[in-house]
Amino acid sequence: MSSLLHRSLSTTPPTVVSGRGARLTDDKGRVYLDASGGAAVSCLGHGNERVRRAIAAQLDAIAYAHTGFFTNEPAERLATALVARAPEGFGSGRAMFLGSGSEAVEAALKLARQYHVERGEPQRYRIVAREMAYHGNTLGALATGGHRQRRAPYLPMLAEVARIPACFPYRGRHEGEDEEAFGRRMADALEDEILRLGPQTVAAFVAEPVAGASLGSVPPAAGYFARIRDICDRHGVLFIADEVMCGSGRTGSFFALEQEGVSADIITLAKGLGAGFQPIAAVLACGKVVEAIAGGSGTLWHGHTYMSHAVGCACALAVLEELDERDLLANVRRQGHKLGQKLLARFGQSAHIGDVRGRGLFWSVEIVADRTTKAPFDPRLKMAAMFKKRAQELGLLCYPSSGCVDGERGDHVLVAPPYDVEDDDLDLIVDLMGRTLDDCIAVAGT
Repeated sequence: MSSLLHRSLSTTPPTVVSGRGARLTDDKGRVYLDASGGAAVSCLGHGNERVRRAIAAQLDAIAYAHTGFFTNEPAERLATALVARAPEGFGSGRAMFLGSGSEAVEAALKLARQYHVERGEPQRYRIVAREMAYHGNTLGALATGGHRQRRAPYLPMLAEVARIPACFPYRGRHEGEDEEAFGRRMADALEDEILRLGPQTVAAFVAEPVAGASLGSVPPAAGYFARIRDICDRHGVLFIADEVMCGSGRTGSFFALEQEGVSADIITLAKGLGAGFQPIAAVLACGKVVEAIAGGSGTLWHGHTYMSHAVGCACALAVLEELDERDLLANVRRQGHKLGQKLLARFGQSAHIGDVRGRGLFWSVEIVADRTTKAPFDPRLKMAAMFKKRAQELGLLCYPSSGCVDGERGDHVLVAPPYDVEDDDLDLIVDLMGRTLDDCIAVAGT
């Protein structure tokens, strides 16, 4: 029996022993096509030589020194590189580096609070987020998220967060409503909520530019984030873009929000930033946030033992070099378009796929009991879990999740292959997803 506290205490997963490119191998010699990079993490696949060399070289120099005493060269270089890539407003911004996406979201929330206190507005403490969002698993991040299933066991421990509907066209758009009208209606819900709470009390609005784990790679409606930006500006509310999953190039631009033509005030990154070779996350603060702190206490009120870890930062720098030198974001756009077309060709008329959605190399299909009515399968069938298990038996690793309708009902399958994925693997991903779906529908008896 394993002494490790696994995600399931009734089963022990296979033991992985090696990885190369888009393939993982377990201790029984079985090979799996990693079509989701774990949770959209392994954007360079497995075993990248440049990243391995960078980690080894940093270990030979210095692995760790506490930021209360020292800075380090990889952290300084990484901060400069990310700020240089960041959108308008970040020219005098700064970055901090942490260990996970959840930590990054916690730090972003606290940074937003500090900004308002430093500016003499301590009454601003409320956070507004969206229903069905996922922002992490620590208590502050979980409170900000809106996924009922994930929040339920911890509700008495969670801070109160105001909420507006998700911008989810497949399930929220009215008949005859065009995309821009839908986007404006969804964005206007933010202004309604700010006014209900009292604008002088609201510190920040938090949203994923492309919704990830809990909804399944849902791009925003046209004009949605431009309207969000305008509302935040008019009411003095900071906009936090959670790009932990959709950022670092996953949707075809380094920052996912770039494609909406607007900028956030605070941005969180993780997952693809370290490509799975090291745990690392980032929080980027725009110039006005940094200037408020510099002109006030001059002190960042948030800290962690492993902030700016030199090895993690060296790893992320090597990931950025790979993205740039190999022009991988262009490949994300090119191969992402192909993946979307292949998924639509295979599932676009499927009786049990209601929606095919995504951007870049970040795509999902939503499984339904009835395509016409959009009715989901009974949650007791655990369709997402069944899909994951069967896909792995067939040699495919993907990221199914449940609850995309209301936090309990609804199943989707997300795929996020490496940025250098080739055509043959795209074909194999879609083929194995199709075979898995057929097998699961047969078991469900529909």
